[in-house]
Amino acid sequence: MRLLFLTPQLPFPPRQGTALRNWGLISGLAGRHEIWLLSFDESLPAGETRALADMPAEVRQVCAEARALPVPRRTTRQRLRTLLTSSLPDMAWRLWSPAFAAQFEAWTRAQPFDIIQIEGIELARYALQSSIVNCQSSIVFDDHNCEYQLQQRAFEADLRNPRRWHAAAYSFVNWQRLTQFERRIARAAHATLCVSPQDAGAIGRLDPAIRPQVIFNGIDVESYNAQDTPSHTNGPALVFTGKMDFRWNVDAALWFAGAVLPLIRREIPETRLMIVGQNPSPRLDPLRSDPHVTLTGAVADTRPFIQQADVYVAPLLVGSGTRFKLLEAMSMQRAIVTTSRGCEGFEVTSGHELVIADTAEAFAQAVVELLRDPGRRAELGRRARAFVAAHYDWRAILPRLESIYENLSAQARHSS
Repeated sequence: MRLLFLTPQLPFPPRQGTALRNWGLISGLAGRHEIWLLSFDESLPAGETRALADMPAEVRQVCAEARALPVPRRTTRQRLRTLLTSSLPDMAWRLWSPAFAAQFEAWTRAQPFDIIQIEGIELARYALQSSIVNCQSSIVFDDHNCEYQLQQRAFEADLRNPRRWHAAAYSFVNWQRLTQFERRIARAAHATLCVSPQDAGAIGRLDPAIRPQVIFNGIDVESYNAQDTPSHTNGPALVFTGKMDFRWNVDAALWFAGAVLPLIRREIPETRLMIVGQNPSPRLDPLRSDPHVTLTGAVADTRPFIQQADVYVAPLLVGSGTRFKLLEAMSMQRAIVTTSRGCEGFEVTSGHELVIADTAEAFAQAVVELLRDPGRRAELGRRARAFVAAHYDWRAILPRLESIYENLSAQARHSS
């Protein structure tokens, strides 16, 4: 088949969740299908484009054609104006670009695509253009998170804190708008993909006509070597990875550093925390004064840092979907402590593949117990890797997606 992917950023190098999913899908499908890619590139100045010849070699190897355009820049004033004057959610404006829309339409007019896959709700508006709705391609909407539910959870969290009521108001407005918008794109698409049964259930509740299908976040398990943790002479290491300008990761890091880490240090004073991820928020700056806390900023590869973890922590309090960070840590055979929200979407059992703890006291106790028990850490790590290899390797996931494509193609042939 000829497949056209619309992605919010270049999928290579795959250094964060969205890119990891996009690259896993694209590179895995490329051996059997013709891949076209239309993407945004944060490094491009306004007015420029990036052709296939200028892409990384890995992209050139898997794509028949590719084009990248600059990310549209929005001022605070523009965001406020659309918040007040538009019925669309903020996410629908975030990556809206007339140049991107024109390139998308030009490609779809010039040649047929069996499948047009929209990667994430920020790109959903492009699939709602009349020229695209009326084309002969099957539209697949890949909903990386149940976005309306995520905004609802943000509203409920912020409402409990008077200092966050302004954010609660923003989340309430976008919760209502995303409910309508997410329903609209899911109804317009020929197939809607979700990353977990929980997200699929929430999307399905928007409208009885919507039948979401689950395509897990996946990982190339073999590219994550399972090795023993190196011995540390300067104290045990806890590691947390993620985009550190993403609100829920920032909130998780601050909660852990402020509420959990002091309890751990009462028992094991030399414990160190590494927070690994790009663009650390200014809200994290107070942590820099702690000599036992390291903020790495952007790194070329998270694996060497995950490898250093005596215990990998994922103290997320809000979120949806499934977390690539957990897939990476499990593939590398790390012992993991996380919250119920942090491992939502994974069919895991606390104490078997990882440990789940939802209060600061329980989280700290779980970490301390694991730091004191190397055998237990090793056992959890082995079970975690076996779990990921059985259920979340791309080689097990991609055939399910191709089956969806084949059904859509058969339906298109029948209708024509």
